[in-house]
Amino acid sequence: MSVPILEVVDLHAAYGRIEVLRGVNLTIPKGAVMALLGPNGGGKSTLTKIICGQKEQTSGHVHLAGVNVKNSGSEELARVGLCTVPEGRSVFPNLTVEENLLLMSYAGVSAEAVLETAFAYFPRLLERRKQLAGTMSGGEQQMLAMSRALASDPALLLLDELSMGLAPLIVEELYETVAQIAQSGVSILCIEQFARTALGVSDYAAVMTGGRVVATGEPEEIMATMSDVILGGAA
Repeated sequence: MSVPILEVVDLHAAYGRIEVLRGVNLTIPKGAVMALLGPNGGGKSTLTKIICGQKEQTSGHVHLAGVNVKNSGSEELARVGLCTVPEGRSVFPNLTVEENLLLMSYAGVSAEAVLETAFAYFPRLLERRKQLAGTMSGGEQQMLAMSRALASDPALLLLDELSMGLAPLIVEELYETVAQIAQSGVSILCIEQFARTALGVSDYAAVMTGGRVVATGEPEEIMATMSDVILGGAA
């Protein structure tokens, strides 16, 4: 059996005296897409910060491709293949699309390769290459943020609330691209509120609430058994 791309083992975390993660266990096989779902306040954001090296756990372990990455910073994790598209997109609004992309060439990737990858996945960015990023729509800015992440040739791509603030049609378009990215062999973890859309492109799903992973399984199984949690009671 191959080593999982990500394995979270009995993870605990707190803010002061308030424990927010209470023994989280999560495994993502190599090459898989996993949707991490659940209500606000369930612990998804804290788990994301720990995986990305932005917060320390109080106990437990995170393994990336079999390597314990406890106490590793974001830059170190990026060098070993973990790349994040954070909530809120994070593009440089006063730079053009092309200038935003070319910043990734400072990480050692050729400018030609950065642009080729971006425009292959998102042809709309080619049309907007000379436009200031801050003047684009929210969906186009999300495309740009994803392109910058893909330029580093990640082993694991973490998408944090990809759908936030976007129209459903744009969300569907973005998730179609997520499926294409997965077909190239990149493992993906989607932390998401748009449960149905994320589940449509996922191989596996996990549900967090109360600081714990309370269910894992295939998307259809999760939707059938946990719809009251992930959809707020909607059918």
